[in-house]
Amino acid sequence: MADTDERPEGEEAPKSGKKKLIIIIAAVVLVLIAGGGAAFFFLMGGDDSDETVSSAQREAIYVKVRTLEGRPMFVASLENPGGNRHFMQIYAEAKTRDPEVEQLLNQHMPLVVARLNTLFTTSDPNALRKVEGIRTLQNDATELVNRLLQDRGGEPGVEIVLFTNFVMQ
Repeated sequence: MADTDERPEGEEAPKSGKKKLIIIIAAVVLVLIAGGGAAFFFLMGGDDSDETVSSAQREAIYVKVRTLEGRPMFVASLENPGGNRHFMQIYAEAKTRDPEVEQLLNQHMPLVVARLNTLFTTSDPNALRKVEGIRTLQNDATELVNRLLQDRGGEPGVEIVLFTNFVMQ
């Protein structure tokens, strides 16, 4: 009779089954490593996007323009050429998308308030009766604040000074 070590022709040795299992496990590990690397690249690679995002895509920051005592408004006494007195009350907020501009605005808020107060008290009350006059005053306030920030070593990053409440009598 034949030894028990001999196998019929079509049958493989048990070692080849172990080789297949090792190859399959190695392939699965490689797929998992490749998938993890791709996930890391796509998920963690987005952290630098804050630097490349344009200012138009950043979220808006609104800074209330107020005195150190916390008064959130301006009250100005205006006089028209006919000698009539008018009073104007304005609540204002500066819109920016740059946190550094927000910090600079807060740092120099007393100067911002003083300059805007001068601008508002020297306005023509007859011009402010029309929407165009209010928009012009709003644009002048924005330019003034941006110039002030630039003079203080910052960037002119205020998009607009918004009048959240405007009353004139």
